[in-house]
Amino acid sequence: MRLTIVIPVYDEADQVVETIRSVSSVVREEPAFSDSEIVVADDGSTADVASPALAAADGVPVRVERLSRNSGRFAARRAGLQAARGEFVLFVDAGVTIVPGSLAFVAPRLAEGREVWNAHTEIDAGGSPFALFWKVVSSLAFGDYVDDPRETSFGVDDFDRFPKGTTCFLAPRALLLDAFEAFRSRYADTRNSNDDGPIIRSVAARSRVNIAPGFACVYAPRRAFRSFVKHALHRGVVFVDGHGRRESRFFPVVVAFFPISAGLGVAAVKRPIVVPLAALGVAGFAAAAASRRPRPAAETAAFATLAPLYAVAHGLGMWRGAALALANRLGVKS
Repeated sequence: MRLTIVIPVYDEADQVVETIRSVSSVVREEPAFSDSEIVVADDGSTADVASPALAAADGVPVRVERLSRNSGRFAARRAGLQAARGEFVLFVDAGVTIVPGSLAFVAPRLAEGREVWNAHTEIDAGGSPFALFWKVVSSLAFGDYVDDPRETSFGVDDFDRFPKGTTCFLAPRALLLDAFEAFRSRYADTRNSNDDGPIIRSVAARSRVNIAPGFACVYAPRRAFRSFVKHALHRGVVFVDGHGRRESRFFPVVVAFFPISAGLGVAAVKRPIVVPLAALGVAGFAAAAASRRPRPAAETAAFATLAPLYAVAHGLGMWRGAALALANRLGVKS
């Protein structure tokens, strides 16, 4: 079996170096594949990414595929996928590290026919309340797996109950090429699209997606105020694209959000006291939700404190997503 590791990157030289070193170390120490290579998909970076990426190569060949302009992670991953020479492709985001033993764990299972794997993701919060927030989000959204990590699999029927993403995702190249070809976004500019959910859903329709603690990675979320808000806004935009579809269990949430948020906005204009009351309500609801499962007090506090901020940024992102979708439908450039 031959493996290509595709790393999409945009002005993340330090992070891509970290990821290349992590991947190279695992590949060298776990020769589970007959041949391996790393393809860095440079999404039109303004800084020099190629030089440090090539310099970080350590026993595993590294190639850099550069897009002529910044086109988003979907386009970068597609370019890396098209350039891949391996029959299997492992997508890994810049800054993500592979847990030692992961390739040795997954290789024999690939040979048995279990060919699609989403990595079990450990969140490195580093004590940051912004990163702790995401740990709680993951446990609440995907409690069935997060509360009981185990070797299992999911398909389209239970797709939304399991954590997944192209942060660290392994599948046959041919299957991924078909999924990328079938990809459709509600937005004209795929930089705003949900660039992993629909892809993995398409793959899951043809082959069950496996997940297990034995195939794992470590992810460090945003740890600063500005990047947290920016990320929350973007998550709102992609949420509409990824879950504004009837096949998603979150489709009713998307439909209900707009009249409810519009009504809340009108009420806030008429009676400003609604704003702090709503913030307190969101914080209280978040604290109650987080407390349903045993967790460190710092996680509950971070989740409750940041929930109102996240709700506002995510909500604004959803309204922006709706505007982008409408503009695309009407053929208006946005």
